[in-house]
Amino acid sequence: MNVTPVILCGGSGTRLWPLSRIGLPKQFLCLTGNESLFQQAAQRLCRLSNIDIQVAPLFIVTGEEHRFLAVEQLREIDVALGSALLEPVGRNTAPALTMAALATMEGGQDSILVVTPSDQTVADSTAFTAATQAAIQEAADGTIVILGVSPDRPESGYGYIQIDKSDAVNHAAIVKRFVEKPDEATAKAYLEEGGYFWNAGMFVLKASTWLRALERFRPDILESTRAAWNARSTDALFVRPGKTEFDAIPAESVDYAAMEHCPGSDLPIKMIPLDAGWNDLGAWDAVWKALPKDEQGNAHIGDVITTDSCNTLVHATSRLVSVVGLKDVIVVETPDAVLVTDKSHSQDVKHIVNALGKRRREEHALHRKVHRPWGWYDSIDEGERFKVKRIQVKPKASLSLQKHHHRAEHWIIVKGTAEIVNGEKTILLTENQSTYIPLGEVHRLANPGTIPLEIIEVQSGSYLGEDDIVRLEDHYGRTGK
Repeated sequence: MNVTPVILCGGSGTRLWPLSRIGLPKQFLCLTGNESLFQQAAQRLCRLSNIDIQVAPLFIVTGEEHRFLAVEQLREIDVALGSALLEPVGRNTAPALTMAALATMEGGQDSILVVTPSDQTVADSTAFTAATQAAIQEAADGTIVILGVSPDRPESGYGYIQIDKSDAVNHAAIVKRFVEKPDEATAKAYLEEGGYFWNAGMFVLKASTWLRALERFRPDILESTRAAWNARSTDALFVRPGKTEFDAIPAESVDYAAMEHCPGSDLPIKMIPLDAGWNDLGAWDAVWKALPKDEQGNAHIGDVITTDSCNTLVHATSRLVSVVGLKDVIVVETPDAVLVTDKSHSQDVKHIVNALGKRRREEHALHRKVHRPWGWYDSIDEGERFKVKRIQVKPKASLSLQKHHHRAEHWIIVKGTAEIVNGEKTILLTENQSTYIPLGEVHRLANPGTIPLEIIEVQSGSYLGEDDIVRLEDHYGRTGK
């Protein structure tokens, strides 16, 4: 059986601010273990191959701004990328899955799609592999299969799947209905009654089966998504649907578009239980639950000292963090922001993010250290009319040919060799040498060497925002302002 693993990489994870931000959302963070959540998902799907199952290279759906981050993280773990669909705007999971189905149907293929979000953890990878392989076997005949997580507590933050309890627990059971997120009393009743599982958003089905379900229940989504797919452009591994056509697609989830309508219809849908230590890490209290703890229930990451505290999560990124006499409190430190919240209010962090957005604070979207396809920059100091950055450029990489309307720049080389376009001149500079870029001058920074290039950039001017960049030429498909 031919299987195409599909990872949905959208979402910004605002409830995990300040670690998760639009520029570096939670799926690309190492919250548990040494790999990011996205890397963990990719590795799980690569383990599905056996004598009957041939797994194709990975298909991912992500945003334009995260494409190089995803590619780099896959390179780090040596996982092959088949292609990356770049959504110009978010339209939820139904259009994303439809694009994946249309892509695999090209050339007459009708692959079995194993679809998973990119921002979950699974403690028992062996159990995940066994459950998913069983789901693939069931899906081969056109059945829609969903993995349902065995609940261990009454949880009001998840949707539920009710199955026919007359089916044996260890094989695919008929899905009776999908249930919206219940209140706590209803969730407790579900747990006591049995036959209810958490909906983790992991599906296994043939590409043609999904297209048939969408044609039956939401033909408008299928028609508009097909139009965007037909207007696509391709750049190496990147596939860009037609932007105008994609903007017209109704935003809808896989569940609402089709899955919830399948029980009782002529489209068979079944569930296989997943008992593998699943966690969606939707908020900081969920991260605390997933991490190892000391005898007092404290989970520490980074340089942390606590005393007389219990059931706390302290995440230190750049400095020593000490807490005294705290209980059920979460502290998250980054170089430019600190979050302190009672664990029971973890879901409310999104209100802080909304407030930052309304105030147009950079902390809403970007970290102090920002990753770019050519490398990264770290804004190490800032004041009235000046900003200082540390910039690293990968070997053989370059920034865009650009200019600024409101700022001049001084560049000091601290490591490596820089090839610099400065107006009509192209120059080579090495360690301890510097140059000045006047306001409005066309310029470019490149690394022609084999080691990373590092420079210190001092900006001065009336406005120093990141949107004061006019790109005239770019190797990464970014042009304009």
